Amino acid sequence: MQARPRCSQTFKTTLNCGFSAFTAHLTAGRISGSAELIRQTLHPSLKNIHPPHLLKDCQTAQDRIIQAIKKQERIGLLTDYDVDGICAHVILKEALLKYFGVKADLVDSFIGHRLKEGYGISPGLSTRILQRKIKPSLIITADCGSSDHDRIKTLQNHGIDVIVTDHHQIPAEGIPPSAQAVVNPHRSDCAYPDKHIAGCTVSWLLMSAVRTRLVEEGYLPMDAPKLINSLDCLALGTTADIVSLASPCNRALVKIGLGLMNQLIRPAWRAVYQLTGRGSAPFTIDDLGFQIGPRINARSRMDDPMAALQFVSADTQKLADLCLAALEKSNQTRKIVESQMIVRAESIAQETAANRVSLVCADPDFHAGVQGIVASRLTDKFGLPSIVFSPITPERLSGSARTCNGVHIRQALQDVADLHPDMLLAFGGHRAAAGMEIKTQDLDMFRQAFDDAVRTQSGDTPAQPVILTDGYLDVNDISFNTLKAIQQLEPFGNNFEEPLFEGCFQVRRLRAVGAEPIHLSMELGVGGRHFKAIWFRAIKAGDPMPFQTGQYIRCAYRLSMNEFRHKKHLQLMLAYAAKY
Repeated sequence: MQARPRCSQTFKTTLNCGFSAFTAHLTAGRISGSAELIRQTLHPSLKNIHPPHLLKDCQTAQDRIIQAIKKQERIGLLTDYDVDGICAHVILKEALLKYFGVKADLVDSFIGHRLKEGYGISPGLSTRILQRKIKPSLIITADCGSSDHDRIKTLQNHGIDVIVTDHHQIPAEGIPPSAQAVVNPHRSDCAYPDKHIAGCTVSWLLMSAVRTRLVEEGYLPMDAPKLINSLDCLALGTTADIVSLASPCNRALVKIGLGLMNQLIRPAWRAVYQLTGRGSAPFTIDDLGFQIGPRINARSRMDDPMAALQFVSADTQKLADLCLAALEKSNQTRKIVESQMIVRAESIAQETAANRVSLVCADPDFHAGVQGIVASRLTDKFGLPSIVFSPITPERLSGSARTCNGVHIRQALQDVADLHPDMLLAFGGHRAAAGMEIKTQDLDMFRQAFDDAVRTQSGDTPAQPVILTDGYLDVNDISFNTLKAIQQLEPFGNNFEEPLFEGCFQVRRLRAVGAEPIHLSMELGVGGRHFKAIWFRAIKAGDPMPFQTGQYIRCAYRLSMNEFRHKKHLQLMLAYAAKY
């Protein structure tokens, strides 16, 4: 554990903006910038969202979509299979059907099967589109397409125009010239100030611009509703894709969208509310990331992703409940497969990690649907950028990468591709996560080339898992008042993490809990006070207790509120603990 670095100028500026010293302390460890940026960050508002017209190609995309709407062309929606892609798909479809009056039989949905077709406009998915008896004349992508020139060209040759909306890094060779438009803030010629928005936000901005034009041209009435009711999907997609929540735009979308979700307008959210037995507790950002998001992702990891789309867009409670049952079944299967893969991947990592600054694990029995989760677990445990490969065929492997310690994972792959042009068969992604394909026979060479690329970025200093904390809290500040002050800074997420404190406590009680059981429920004492605490995934099933009653531990913890039998208790949620 080590204290989070803080910007002294941000601390002073935050104080000068009228915020408390405690708020200034937390803010200084998360952002830096002008007084205006600090105000926008700490007071999320839709006014902080930059206008769509700043996105390069937005007008070109608008023109083509409006042409398709007015001429009643068939429109295809092609999106990624993860939560961001599913939410973008719902946003696009609802905009066309509910806001712009397009007939339902003129809109087709295309989502690649992760295991059978792969990511983006894959050869399998484009073939499936071209085999249709009635083909769309326009396809709008979301959360994919920036690296798919060849397949877009094939569609174009068959009379299908493609508009790409995406937020992934642009490949070295540039945007796909075969696309009618490429709306992506990462374009080098794009003036959109916020490069951290999710794929669903790019789609929402474009459709908001289309709505404005349709009103200006008199196609829609002046009082036509704006796309505000889609903010619940934006909140979910933004949170699940782990984009930066230091972005004022993302913070506004998540905070306001979460409030909309808690109105339970969609049958999907009512279904999750019932399944998770929340009582009167509203959804929180943690629920987006750990309850709703994983269930949607699990479907595409293990099976056909269309059930996930049907779930979010369900217009009846019966359909939402039915789809959620399918998602839940996939999620349970995912958990089993994941736990087995993690054990094997950790073993491989232990064997291959010596003298390396990265981890590359592969096994013939690995499941492609959960390789990203396992890569994330390896990164968390070993503090190294990690890639997990699973077989597509005996000759080809697909991999998912996750990063840490400031290593730009997609750039590392680009560096590999530049030095070894034939090694990567395909790759794409962004700073924090990426996907790729290689030949099975090239695995060992790739492992070394990737390690060299990471070493170029990070240097030779051995990486170690680091827990950044906001320092110690005085025992009297471990209170509901402090928790309330923290909650006023929500939402928390990537680059604007929930406050984590460190402290030393005496273990007064502890027991393993949970169905397996792998969690530790504890009572911790300090300064004459005692607190309930929970440490999730603290042990493996059957392992001995890591501590004994009476021992002192040093731990990193968050403040939370636990409600039991209508009584609220302050609770410490441990992220790490060791004997003191």
